Amino acid sequence: MLGIIAEKLGMTQIYNKEGQIVPVTVVKVLPNNVVGTKTNSKHGYNAVQLGYDEQKESRLNKPKLGYYKKIKQAPAKIVKEFKTDRSSEYNIGMKLSAASLAEGEIINVQGVSKGKGFQGVMKLYSFAGGCSSHGTSVAHRVPGSIGQGTDPGRVIKNSKLPRHMGDETVTIKNLEIVGIELDQNIVLIKGAIPGSKKSHLYLYPQTNEFEEKVLAQKESTEKNSESKENKNNKETEKKVEENNTKA
Repeated sequence: MLGIIAEKLGMTQIYNKEGQIVPVTVVKVLPNNVVGTKTNSKHGYNAVQLGYDEQKESRLNKPKLGYYKKIKQAPAKIVKEFKTDRSSEYNIGMKLSAASLAEGEIINVQGVSKGKGFQGVMKLYSFAGGCSSHGTSVAHRVPGSIGQGTDPGRVIKNSKLPRHMGDETVTIKNLEIVGIELDQNIVLIKGAIPGSKKSHLYLYPQTNEFEEKVLAQKESTEKNSESKENKNNKETEKKVEENNTKA
């Protein structure tokens, strides 16, 4: 699986084989068009650009409009780039649909969470707040002390204070695809996914980052050990040659 752009419709629940209720997110996957490819030789990395949903030509600037006319494809409203080592297998104009997904597959889903506006510490961090009575005045939902006195004389960075909540890019990992309806281009994903209704999502294949880091470390250590061995061998060869010339 390369990755695919989808649209969130909402949540519902289904019954599994054991008769248990499973909450699922309903995701609509319209055809994704390949609108561009990146190669290591030309761009320094391999990737595929997918376009989702058509855009009016009147809303495009001239460079983008010219690019779509050059590749002879309809303008896309959303374009997302997915890195892959198999970019040569994808040609401009190819279409990816829900058929590229499989039931039971484990994926990662990225979306933009719902915006909650400016919120206080009680909603953000579940602070207890002040007393409801007993002499409390205009301090029912305050955070309390936010630092020391003259020393250090400032508020420490990253303190839990009121701020804007939500409207952030969030990735939920290890979600299972529990159902696919190809006739309606609908995919059922187990669990909750960030974002409001009709928001766009990016479905990625599952990658074990820990295993990748371990493999990368092993490769680096093996290369370092090989280079050290080669250096030692060269040094011993030089010493032997010097001894032979002296003799």
